[in-house]
Formats: sequence, C-alpha cells, structure tokens
Amino acid sequence: MAATDITGQLARFMVEARDKGLPPEVAQAGKHRILDTLAAMVSGARLVPGEMATRYVRRQGGVPESSVLATDLKTSAVNAALANGMFGHADETDDFEPVTKTHPGCSVVPAALAMAEREGSSGEELLRAVVLGYDVCCRFLYALGPDLVRSGHRSAEGTGSTMGSAASAASIAKLSEAGMRYTLSYAAQQTSGLWSWVRDVEHVEKAFDFSGMGARNGVTAATMAQEGFTGVWDVLEGEHNVLEALSPSPSPDEMVKGLGQRFFITETAIKPYSVGYPIQAALDAFFVLHSQHRLTVGDVASITVNLPEDGARIVNGRSMPDVNCQHMIALALIDGSVTFESTHSYERMSDPEVLAVKERVSLVPSAALMDREAPRSAKVEVVLKDGRTVEHFTPHAYGTSQNPMDTENVNKKSRDLVEPVLGPARTEEIISGVNELETLANVQELLPFLTLSSQEMASVSYGH
Repeated sequence: MAATDITGQLARFMVEARDKGLPPEVAQAGKHRILDTLAAMVSGARLVPGEMATRYVRRQGGVPESSVLATDLKTSAVNAALANGMFGHADETDDFEPVTKTHPGCSVVPAALAMAEREGSSGEELLRAVVLGYDVCCRFLYALGPDLVRSGHRSAEGTGSTMGSAASAASIAKLSEAGMRYTLSYAAQQTSGLWSWVRDVEHVEKAFDFSGMGARNGVTAATMAQEGFTGVWDVLEGEHNVLEALSPSPSPDEMVKGLGQRFFITETAIKPYSVGYPIQAALDAFFVLHSQHRLTVGDVASITVNLPEDGARIVNGRSMPDVNCQHMIALALIDGSVTFESTHSYERMSDPEVLAVKERVSLVPSAALMDREAPRSAKVEVVLKDGRTVEHFTPHAYGTSQNPMDTENVNKKSRDLVEPVLGPARTEEIISGVNELETLANVQELLPFLTLSSQEMASVSYGH
C-alpha cells in the first residue's frame, strides 16, 4: 500500500466534521437513525441480553458519568456504552447497511450518547458525531472489503462497530488531529470479532459482538486519547497497518473517497419489522400478496421464499424466532401481521398450529438474487389450494434508502417499542426531543425521559 496519509486525511476530516453543518436531508436521516436506535435500546433493555448487560455493568461500579437506558443505573461512559450497545442489538430491531451488512446504529449511537452525556454536549454535537460514526464504520468495511473480511472467518459487524464508535466518541471529545490519529490507532488495535456469531442461539453473544463490544472499544479509544495517550500516527497506511492486517486486498482510498459529500447514514435501512434483515423483504413481499389475495391458512397450500444465498444461510431454520425465516412467514400467515411481541415469542415456536403451517414454507437460496444493487431482496411464491400460484418480488424493503421510511412511521415504530417500557409521557418527550435535536442545548436534558428511578426499577420484569 502506498503511504498516502489516509490516516491524516481522515483525522483532519473528523476534526472538521464536528463544526460543519449537515445538509438538511442528512440531518433528517441522522435524527431518524438516532430515534430508531434509542427505541431499539429501550426495548432491548427488557430482553435477555439487556438483563444480562445491566446486571454485569451494575456489578462493575464505575464513576457515574453516563446513564444506562431504561434503568436507574449511572456508570462510567465505557460501561454505559457497553450496556446500551448490547441493548441496541438485543434483538433485530436496529438499522442495517445493505452492502457491508453492518449495523452502525447499535454501536455508534450508544458510544456517542455515553460521551455526550459525560461531556454535556449539545444535540447538534451528538447528531454530527453520529453521522461521522456511521461514515467511518461503513468506510472502514468498504476499504477492507466486507466479503474479504468474512472469507477470513471474521465478523464484519464487530470490525466496523469499533471504528465507527471510536469516531463518534472522538468527535464528542473534541480531539485535535493528533488525538484523532491516536483514537484510530487504539480503535484499530481493538478491532475484533469472529463470524462464529451465527451459531449464537440466544442473541446474547451476538448483542456483544455486533454492538456492545464496539461501543465499549470506541469509547475506550477516544477517552484514552482524550487523557493524552499517544500511539501510532499512521495506522491506516503505515507498516503493519490495520487494513493490510484484516484484508488480503484492501482499498484504502475508500476510507476517504467522497468525504463530506457521501453520507452513509442516508444509506442504511431502518427495519419496519423486528426480524433479521434478510427476512424484511420476504415479509414485505408476503404482505403484498396477503393484502392482494386475502390469504388465510385455509387457502394456502405452500409458500416458497427465494432469498439471496448469503441471506438465506443466516435465516434458515434458526433457533431464534426473529431470525428464522420459515417461522416468521408462518406467523405472518396465521396472524396477518408481525409484532415485537410475536417476533420474540419462543413459546410460539413450539405452537402446534405454527409448526403445522411452517411445514408448508420452503426457503430457497437463489444465486440469481445475489445483486449488489439489491443485496437483500426477496421473491415469495404462494401456491393456493384452488390451484392458482401468485408471487411478488421485493427488491428493496420499506425502510431502505430506495424506499425510505418517513418521519411519521419512524415515530410510530419508536412509540411502539418505547412506550411499553417507559410509558407514554416519556415516550412523547423522547420523540419530540430527537426530532428537534438541533435545538437541544445539552443532551443531559433528554436523559430523564430515557431512564427510570430506583422505585420504578423495583417493579421491572424481564423476559424474552
């Protein structure tokens, strides 16, 4: 690799980005992703990974700098980022970048929020930090080549999350160019993650691998640089650099190409359904057919779902309900909808009615659907008992950049996730606060609506 000072170019942009206004459409996309991720974090706090993360961090103690959402706990920014990160990917509610297939929000937002509370940052500073974190997360994987990372048995999700979280935390810390360089170096030393997460059966390690680990690592890197830790100056292009270490054929220019013009936060997909992303387009296609033909369990002889090969491998017959494609399509046919509750019900996985309908659902990996322009498409074919066959192809599910979710529906999704945990009054304050984030003088003003008192925590119950 030629020494083109990629690290310096990126570090200087990271310094500039915290003071540079965002185009209106980018700011709007940022607020949508922050609200969507906060909703994932709050709802995830009551799932098994969230319960475990809360218990773990509570036992660690720590200087009370940053809040653990939906609890009464305040701890160090590093510990809060870990817990809130695990909340953010405690299930399959968070956003997703279709090309790299990474999940920037569930690590970048917790890292930025923990630092913003610690530093007393404004809403505008939080917004710009999150936008930067998405950029660095996705650019790092474009530079490595996500398929090349996975071909080495590594997790692209865990790798990208550390770098994106470090960038967002460093932005909040208001580091100099030198501090940004050192943050990138300390983050690079912590990039980790194996593709073995696909064998996780309870979504607990997956919550750590995708988000908790990266958020913790990123805040660690930024706060070390903030305290004056020095390190390697050129970790992206010097000898034994991180790109060459993690990829057999890196493209370092991807780290800086179009900086300030291309904003990856506008390219991630917000999930309308709380299920693994390869299932989003399948449900979208199924519900089109369900609406057009008024499908019922009694009408349907069989359902065939065609997914791109790589996506089909992830969601084929899995033990977790929200990442099992056949199970989710069966539920959709029986209920006529899917909800946060139904997608997380392990009990319904053993329901005789669901099991019987699931026998009619086939998942077929399709090489023809392996399309970089539509990497998470789906075709659903339904054979009816009267002999008719109906089908629908969804290239881009609702919530993607090609078919974006509007503010009203982002608010609605967030309301559905947050209200059962924090109640309607707090929920509306969170939604309005994030939608007007640029006007917030101090992010700390938002935290009372995202947390609970000790008395309220006494009545909390957990579960799947």
